[in-house]
Amino acid sequence: MRTHAAAASLIDLGTGGPEPIRLLKVMTTYFHGGTEGQVLNLVRHLDRQAFNLQFACLRKGGDMLDEFEKLNIPISEFRIRNLYGPRTFLQQWRFADHLRTQNIQIAHSYNFYANIFAIPAARMARVPVVLASIRDRGVYLTPNQKMTQKWVCRLADRILVNAESIREWLLEQGYQDSKIIVIKNGVDMSLYAGRTNSSHIRPELGIPDSSPIVVMIARLNPQKGVDDFIKAASLLRLSHPDVRFLIVGAKLQFQEGVFSHDREYLQELKQLAADLGMGESVIFAGHRTDTPEILAQAAISVLPSHSEGLSNTLLESMAAGVPTVATNVGGNPELVKDQVNGILIPVKSPEHLAQAMRVILDDSQLAQRFGREARIMATEGFSLEKMTADTQALYRAELVRTRRVAARA
Repeated sequence: MRTHAAAASLIDLGTGGPEPIRLLKVMTTYFHGGTEGQVLNLVRHLDRQAFNLQFACLRKGGDMLDEFEKLNIPISEFRIRNLYGPRTFLQQWRFADHLRTQNIQIAHSYNFYANIFAIPAARMARVPVVLASIRDRGVYLTPNQKMTQKWVCRLADRILVNAESIREWLLEQGYQDSKIIVIKNGVDMSLYAGRTNSSHIRPELGIPDSSPIVVMIARLNPQKGVDDFIKAASLLRLSHPDVRFLIVGAKLQFQEGVFSHDREYLQELKQLAADLGMGESVIFAGHRTDTPEILAQAAISVLPSHSEGLSNTLLESMAAGVPTVATNVGGNPELVKDQVNGILIPVKSPEHLAQAMRVILDDSQLAQRFGREARIMATEGFSLEKMTADTQALYRAELVRTRRVAARA
């Protein structure tokens, strides 16, 4: 398997000239999510003297668009309503022409929709380096979509994944091992330099100062196990009636080419909490941008996902020194080491989740040790600086490799 470390060893070979590398990143849209947050952090720290960066997207909208626009990087929209049909094909031709006109040297697309749209067009435009990113285990894709992405990714030079578990899943699907490169997510540790008091959080959310907060930060989706968290909360409340259970996040849906918030699923979750008699114990905070402040108030951070890549929520919780409870699926065990910095539990088991939360709440020394170890692990293995350096090294190495291949042709 080729890894980012192997790519980094080629960095001293140079990039063939003093001009910045012309890099274009393709996103589906700019709604808040793990991938969008990681791309934003990466771009903020890329060497702008070494890389001349542009963005392209399939829909120029979303609650993170302002953050991307503040970077003063051009964003081109190639709007489509679906991945098939005459309009999509015309937009791909337009995108290919844009790549040629801008003399793009590296095209890097992220996740299913962007990969399917951008990779064939980049090949038509003869972009020297074409990269795909796959950042989950395909739980949201149909069998036909999985097959289509596999076929399209054969056209890519490399496939970047952010977790060993995703690499293993791709190999099971029949992807070529030598194309897969693992570069794990990075977290900006400076945002979590200390668990400082965030006095506005509790009054704003109506949480008493004496109540421990157990937080779940995730996009509201059935695969995230939000219902498992609510059921576990009802079990824990029997012995810990003062605990408040904070759910941070919203759910997006894609219909007729438009992303929107799914209010129906949120209402289902609220009804579940009401049916279990949770009353004011479960708080739905919606999408928030003050994650460090929320985590500064948290006693425990939980992620009961049914499937997961490499979770930004867990990384941020670790950086904040918060004990974590997560299901033993996907990339979660790469972050949460059972009984070292948190507790791993079986999937779809509210009973195990309630017990794990109870253990941490009842043992302050254990909670402190988990939090301390979590921050050490985040600092040593998942820094934003490491992710940025590895990604830049890969870009340079791939461009060098393609130039060597072209020179031999």
